[in-house]
Amino acid sequence: MIFQVSAAMLDACVLAILTHEDKYGYKLTQEIKEKLGISESTLYPVLRRLQKEAFLETYDVAVTGRNRRYYRLTQRGREKVMDYREEWLKFTNRIGTILMEGTENE
Repeated sequence: MIFQVSAAMLDACVLAILTHEDKYGYKLTQEIKEKLGISESTLYPVLRRLQKEAFLETYDVAVTGRNRRYYRLTQRGREKVMDYREEWLKFTNRIGTILMEGTENE
C-alpha cells in the first residue's frame, strides 16, 4: 500500500469493524491484516489502548476448552466511530478535491 496507515486511521478501522458484531482477537486481527496488511503484533497494542480509553470492552467465551477474548464497542466507542466517520468524509472530500483537480479535461 502506498499510503501509510496512521494510528488514528487504525483505531477508526478497528472500531468500525466492531460496529457490525463482536469479534474475538484472532479473528479481528486477521480481518484487519487481510484488509490493511498490518501485522498482528501491531494490532494487539491497539486493542489494549482502545480498551484502556474505554472505547472497547472484553469478555471471554470458552470454546473447545480454551477461552476466546471477544471485543465489543462501548457506547463511548460507538460515539467515537461516528466522529471518525464524520471526519473521514471531510478529509476524503478535501484530499479528493486536491488530487482530482484538473482531471475533468483528461
